[in-house]
Amino acid sequence: MTRVLEFSRRYPTVALTVTVGLVALLAFFALPGSGPTVARVLVTTFALVVAAQQGWGMVQDARRGQWGLDVLALVAILSTLAVGEHWASLVIVLMLTGGEALEDYAENRARDELTTLLSRAPRSAHLVLGEGSVLDVAVDDVTVGQLLLVKPGEMVPVDAVLVDEAADFDESSTTGESLPVVRHRGDTVLSGAVNGSTAVTVRATATAAGSQYQQIVALVEGAAESRAPFVRLADRYAVPFTLVALAIAGAAWAITGDPVRFAEVLVVATPCPLLIAAPVSFIAGMSRAAKNGVIVKDGGTLERLARVRTAAFDKTGTLTHGEPRVSRVLPEGRTADELLALVASAERLSSHVLAQAIVDEATGRGLDLSTDVTVDDLPGRGLRAHVDGRLVVVGSYDLVAETSADVLRPELVPGEMSVMVGVDGRYAGTVTLSDEIRADAATTVSRLRASGVEHVVVLTGDAQATADAVAGEVGIDDVRAARLPQGKVDAVAGLTGRPVMMVGDGINDAPVLAVADVGVAMGARGASAASESADVVVLVDEISRVADAVAISRRTVRIALQSIGLGIGLSLVLMVLAAFGAIPAIVGAGLQEVVDLVAILNALRALGGPVGETSGAARVRSTRPTASGEVEQRRDALV
Repeated sequence: MTRVLEFSRRYPTVALTVTVGLVALLAFFALPGSGPTVARVLVTTFALVVAAQQGWGMVQDARRGQWGLDVLALVAILSTLAVGEHWASLVIVLMLTGGEALEDYAENRARDELTTLLSRAPRSAHLVLGEGSVLDVAVDDVTVGQLLLVKPGEMVPVDAVLVDEAADFDESSTTGESLPVVRHRGDTVLSGAVNGSTAVTVRATATAAGSQYQQIVALVEGAAESRAPFVRLADRYAVPFTLVALAIAGAAWAITGDPVRFAEVLVVATPCPLLIAAPVSFIAGMSRAAKNGVIVKDGGTLERLARVRTAAFDKTGTLTHGEPRVSRVLPEGRTADELLALVASAERLSSHVLAQAIVDEATGRGLDLSTDVTVDDLPGRGLRAHVDGRLVVVGSYDLVAETSADVLRPELVPGEMSVMVGVDGRYAGTVTLSDEIRADAATTVSRLRASGVEHVVVLTGDAQATADAVAGEVGIDDVRAARLPQGKVDAVAGLTGRPVMMVGDGINDAPVLAVADVGVAMGARGASAASESADVVVLVDEISRVADAVAISRRTVRIALQSIGLGIGLSLVLMVLAAFGAIPAIVGAGLQEVVDLVAILNALRALGGPVGETSGAARVRSTRPTASGEVEQRRDALV
């Protein structure tokens, strides 16, 4: 009973239509003699009131320059009343008023993934005070640096770093990763991640407003309110469809001389699928993308994404990981692990990005680093350190050559850099580093080409040789290097195959993402400037999600077109049958409801389906290299 009352409050016209129908049926059977007349008068009066409301709404729409399909419903109501088919007119009224409820259901079903993100947004946080006490505070009151307790099963309220030794988190709500991800002390834990089975302590690195999950919520709120230009395309079918329907109805009346045929044709010529199925498809597609770790900001973007003919990629952080990693260890007179352990011990306390990469590699190999270290930092050149009593010099060729003999210069590939090492006055080897190409970059490019993208280009500020090397590895032959932000903007403006999709990740990519037909930001690292200027934000650090987004958008548009075609096609078939007298008005009204349902169910197919080669099989489950066999393979290759 409660649900009935709630439904009645939300959809009063539907409830009133059902009530009028029940009262009319009761009068028809309960009042001897006068029952049919009472029922006819009641239904006719109610239908005329609804028709008047529809007519006034049409006038208001016409003043705004909008022309819809409601004119067919209005004419159908009036024509059925004129020929005495008052029960059919009531079914048409129910179809019109019930369409709102049906559309709400379909849209709510399609929005599931989007609304789930919104509803789960953290509201409070457990602030850790002195002596282990905890105070619950509003998430908006959390400041950077505060210690927070995250209980089992709770969502991390703000972006933070893990204070405890290790913990596992469910990041599916933000990245789409279905398996728990292991984080270790000092690792970043983004807001929105759900803690596992043990309470953990984290230290806030951002406020709520600046955290990943709140930014996602803002994107989702914008996406949920969007209406695609493509949806208005469905509205443009209204005029020709209306004219065709009126022509068929008029011809049936003229040929048979029976005005009932006119009414019967128009009863089945009220294609709500034309108005409902397209927006439902788009909302479902956006929800599908969100489930896959991609936020599409509006329906118009989804439509443009489906038509992309040119894809442009930034190099650093997009086709590559965007951070240096050890590529080779070239020892002299010792093993690779021994050399790496010495260098990492010397670099352990350095904040330099290259030093951190070397330490990460050593840690990933499980090497023990010495703590008996004193360091003399030489800015711009390297460092001298005493590690367990041994003099270790790490840095440039010139620095190491000052104290070590026979220093060798290794042959470097484009994009690779070297760190020379001397130990106790002798050359000990070289560690090379490079910004590694993403494992899924080449597959992503090939998938885009297979889906219909005709032209793929690299736009980067890096040197031509480095850019050419990366592009060659991933299968791109158009490389435009040494481009500053304005140069990237000019390059995108000059591309002829439209729409153009630009994929980038950094602050310097924000201008070109804004001018591209579709700007895609690799937003997993919280590059807010890029994310805010982009139309699409990839929430997980996998470039394959770009190809997934294109696949989802193309499938969504295809389903939307199918739904529109299905609605029009079935309505035309029913109109022809009605013109020959095969479908009575009351039956036709019911069949039209079936057509509505079929078209909407077809539109909801955009919620599922394949997206191509997903990257799930290749995902790393832990932020520590030792958790993946991939690192062991890399280790073999390095030495």
